[in-house]
Amino acid sequence: MSPQSNIGFAARVAALYAAIFAMIGVQLPFLPVWLKAKGLDAQMIGVVLAVPMIVRVFAIPLATRMADRRDALRAAIVIAGCVSVLGYGLVGLAEGVLAILFTYALASLVFTPVMPLADTYALRGLGERALAYGPVRLWGSAAFIAGTFVAGYASDIMPARQLIWLVVAVTALIAVAALMLSPLAAAAAHPPEPSTTHKSLLRDPAFVAVLASASLIQASHAVFYSFATLEWRAAQLDGTVIAGLWAIGVVAEIIFFALSGRLPPMIRPTTLLMVGAAGAACRWTAMALDPSAILLPFLQTLHALSFGASYLGALWFVARRAPPGRAATAQGYLAVASGAVMAVAMGLSGLLYAAFGAGAYAAMALAAIAGGGCAAIAHRAGRYPPR
Repeated sequence: MSPQSNIGFAARVAALYAAIFAMIGVQLPFLPVWLKAKGLDAQMIGVVLAVPMIVRVFAIPLATRMADRRDALRAAIVIAGCVSVLGYGLVGLAEGVLAILFTYALASLVFTPVMPLADTYALRGLGERALAYGPVRLWGSAAFIAGTFVAGYASDIMPARQLIWLVVAVTALIAVAALMLSPLAAAAAHPPEPSTTHKSLLRDPAFVAVLASASLIQASHAVFYSFATLEWRAAQLDGTVIAGLWAIGVVAEIIFFALSGRLPPMIRPTTLLMVGAAGAACRWTAMALDPSAILLPFLQTLHALSFGASYLGALWFVARRAPPGRAATAQGYLAVASGAVMAVAMGLSGLLYAAFGAGAYAAMALAAIAGGGCAAIAHRAGRYPPR
């Protein structure tokens, strides 16, 4: 392949990640604000935000297995992206708790497979072209920052009940970016050996330990994702400042991804998971102490570890552990496990925050520590794939 075609492929993948994370950047910090404006209390906000984590348990295995069987990653991404626009449009039209819950479940059903499908597409296509994943993926993180600032500014000048339409608009960009993706070369037709089928992965203690580790560390962000914006607004921080705080965390994540290709080979995926767990435990312990606003930017830089290191470690492990022709399915297992644990954490976050306020972060610190323990188990097993 020519250098120009490689650059074009990487640019299209970067555009897809940018669209996905711009949408997440709008939705993640400010959907709770919209839900509150629609009359939902803290407990119901936690329940609604747990919906994507629940439905992905059913949606992702179906989407990833069909994509593997038909060797149709691009088509699956296009379908999921286009239908997601309609789904979030229905959310915007919903009135009442039950209607919001139902339509958000439908939207999440088609949107949640986009990320594992995109990761599988990117890892396969970039690998075929000998291109690094991190420098392409960081454009998603950069777009997340842009999304948070747009939504933060919008939350200051428009009614909170209208914020959902920003989500719909940015979701449309995902559909456009998906349609621009290049087709992948056909996968080699070689069925895996019986000992390496996708079912054997779930009997591999190291693989299961990594799924548990990544799931617990990512789920430890539940209180932050659900209530950080509401807490900061209650502390009289305006939307632009709040967007800036979210952006600081993502800038740290971008720097980590940009440098990830230079990590020495002795840094194992399980090492990254343990580092991520340590960063998360420190971050949430400090947040549980209700720190002053001046400390928040420093705590946000730990996002490079709590999210970035743990995310990349899990992704690398699973990508290299997947049997031939089962890459999307293996990534689906990771997404489903993370979603199931996050669903529980999101549901509990509303109860914990309503009862303890900032003290709810202490439970998140414990989840991160447990995730680090699972990573240590996988690390000691010694059966890890090389990076």
